[in-house]
Amino acid sequence: MADDGSDPETGGRVVSADQGAAASPVRPRPAERLDAQEHHALRVIRALGTLGALLIAFGALGAGAAPVLNPVFDIPVLRLFPRIPTVSLAIAFSGMGMMVIGWLLLGRFARPTRPRLATPRQLHRTIVLWAAPLVVIPPLFSRDVYSYLAQSEIVQRGMDPYALGPGEALGISDPLTMGVSNMWKDTPAPYGPLFLKVGSWIASVVGNNIAAGVLLQRALALVGVGLIIWALPRLASRFGVQPATALWLGAANPLVLFHLVAGAHNEALGIGLMIAGLELGIRRLPIRVAGDSPPPLARGELQFILLGATVITLGAMIKIHAIVALGFFGVMIARRWHGRITDLLRAGALMSLVFAVVTVAVCLGTGLGFGWVGALGTPGMVWSWISPVTELANLGGLLGIALGLGNHTGSLIAILGLLGYAVAGAITVKFLWDSFRWRYRPMIGLGVSLGAFMMLHVAMQPWWLLWAVIPLAASAGTSRFRVVATVVSAVLALLIPPTGSTFDGRAYILPQAYFAGAIVIALALLVVRHQAPTVFRRDPPATRQPAGNPG
Repeated sequence: MADDGSDPETGGRVVSADQGAAASPVRPRPAERLDAQEHHALRVIRALGTLGALLIAFGALGAGAAPVLNPVFDIPVLRLFPRIPTVSLAIAFSGMGMMVIGWLLLGRFARPTRPRLATPRQLHRTIVLWAAPLVVIPPLFSRDVYSYLAQSEIVQRGMDPYALGPGEALGISDPLTMGVSNMWKDTPAPYGPLFLKVGSWIASVVGNNIAAGVLLQRALALVGVGLIIWALPRLASRFGVQPATALWLGAANPLVLFHLVAGAHNEALGIGLMIAGLELGIRRLPIRVAGDSPPPLARGELQFILLGATVITLGAMIKIHAIVALGFFGVMIARRWHGRITDLLRAGALMSLVFAVVTVAVCLGTGLGFGWVGALGTPGMVWSWISPVTELANLGGLLGIALGLGNHTGSLIAILGLLGYAVAGAITVKFLWDSFRWRYRPMIGLGVSLGAFMMLHVAMQPWWLLWAVIPLAASAGTSRFRVVATVVSAVLALLIPPTGSTFDGRAYILPQAYFAGAIVIALALLVVRHQAPTVFRRDPPATRQPAGNPG
């Protein structure tokens, strides 16, 4: 179990791992099941989101990030969609809006202050229904999956993906290279050796079959999504958060469905391994509060600690961001011991040792070595327009032009990018220390720290914020966090067009598609209101749920 911070209501008692999660002093209150009327409303909401997913699936045939050699053109009837791009984009936007609104309405039945909540099984069923149509479609919102395929083929051919880009290694005319965005055709891979090695196995199976490669890469992403769905409710129960609330915010989130499922981003596997590693690692830790005397080691406690740290490190061998979790996992272990500086140093040394051993084993075992370390800066070559750091640099560049000093946007990007790393590092150190001193839950510190690294990166993308949202969904019980995370997730989910670009430069198509989509969404909401009018009524005031702990 997790050490959850100080809680004056627990009376200083310690719950051993053998007593089970039911004895946790921060366990969320039991929730009643939905009544018949609410269950009907849930089914209507589920149908709205499922219809939205189906519209996205059909719209993706003409508005998705399709391969250059698009196999849809060879399929009767379906090949009509690529020939009507504006209509396809309007269909996709309609589906996106329905899914986002369906998710927001679903949140009504996952609000922890309600006496009756949807069960985790109902959330699981909803997630499966909403995700299923997105599994067999062209990739959406970015072309990164084509980079995965090309870089994996480089590994399959025995070349170094950390020294050569797809254009250099495979050739510009190679079908795999043709699908890669122009900005990444000559850049090395920024991904961990474990991900590229698994990708090379996929490449050995599919060869130049782009469609099959996309589907297998998406299957790999679904493994990560499955790990998230498995670990989230278990972690939530340990930290006093309703499992339904955690699943709604962290797994049914449209950013997960749009970018991890439809987009097939490898963040899914990286985050999934990180969250699963934390759940495994703290499984045998006793629940403690500040000032308690540590109990003896529980049966299997050390083995689960080592297992958890190993799985987290494997996540870092997919995407390096998962390494931050080792620091906060070490804080949990130090707090479980005597909570002294020496305990923190011992825990830190243990995490470092596991990381070093697993990393060396993966790097040597895959045959890819340590070249990935030098390629970690590759994403910074892109300046994302939704990054606060990039926008600040652009503003400085415009100011320089206005003052006659010249355009120094590039220099400002370099300077502010370094400052962003420094600020995110300082935030991480602060939350590591504060968590160690029992001021915050370590899981909350992990989410905030990862959020800082993502937000302050010049190449920030919407799906990057899931590194923060998912850990916080499992541990942050405040309504303020849920409101902010809900608004940010809903807005970012609708910001990026399905193509991942401005639709081949024809930006005038976007407002037309948005307008048509808005009309369809409005009609769908009228139907929902007719079928389940209670969905739009406010819940009666509820008794506030006592927080599990002040952290």
